[in-house]
Amino acid sequence: MPHLKHAELIDGIVHTPSQVRRKHSRYHPALIAWITIYSEATPGCRPDVEGTWLMQDDAPQPDASLLILPEYGGQSSEQDIYSAGAPELVIELSASSRSYHLGAKLRLYQSSGVREYVTMLLNQRRIIWRELADGRYHHIAAAAGGIHKSGVFPGLWLNLAAFWDNDLTTLFATLRQGLDTPGHAAFVAQLAARRKPAT
Repeated sequence: MPHLKHAELIDGIVHTPSQVRRKHSRYHPALIAWITIYSEATPGCRPDVEGTWLMQDDAPQPDASLLILPEYGGQSSEQDIYSAGAPELVIELSASSRSYHLGAKLRLYQSSGVREYVTMLLNQRRIIWRELADGRYHHIAAAAGGIHKSGVFPGLWLNLAAFWDNDLTTLFATLRQGLDTPGHAAFVAQLAARRKPAT
């Protein structure tokens, strides 16, 4: 269906999203800025916004993704004009489609090997952060102060209160604290060491 800009194939069913609600459009820019700032400080990583991914026999369009580029040891690839496989991190903003994100999409991301899956439940102002271990997702609780810290992307810190309050100053200040940690510096060095020379 090439005439559709937004359509996802999940479990053999084509899903077209409903109108974008105010809560979704309010939080989406902050989310994108957050992962973009991280990727700018982390060579070898790239944000992805609403791109079509070829996963198994399905084609989801996550609200946001963060991936390690293949040449830096990432797990995804490219297939024709699309990204293929699984990004390391997927984030979905969920309001009217809560069961969809917590059902069919969750199962797809888990079986495809998305290493971290974050669902932002807008109506509840609640975030579920999951990490893949032994083929299954496990919930990861926020650290002290309500800060979520990615296990896959060291230094990717999310201040929950600042996110829900749309307090970008605090949101980005918390992220900068994460970027200043030795763990992030070690991750950057690790990515640089993995980089394959251009052919």
